[in-house]
Amino acid sequence: MDEDLERMTREELIDEAKRLRQGIREHRDCSRHDLCWHHPALWGLLPDKTDPIPVVPEWPEFIRGCIKYRQSLDEQMPNAPRTDEPYEE
Repeated sequence: MDEDLERMTREELIDEAKRLRQGIREHRDCSRHDLCWHHPALWGLLPDKTDPIPVVPEWPEFIRGCIKYRQSLDEQMPNAPRTDEPYEE
């Protein structure tokens, strides 16, 4: 699956590492409501091009997952800044 790496020069590998790092940083630096979005741009960094269609939970299960995710943020980052700014599209 990653045979392309074996054909790359040192410089190409460095460029690829930088490109992947930038994509990871963009994902890492998401905040507020952006934490909840589907992130196909991150997967687009891979050389194998697919267009995966996610299995989407029905609303009640989806909301339960959102609550669980938000609770995990409280547990993992209890001192992170909080905001009550409303969601804006």
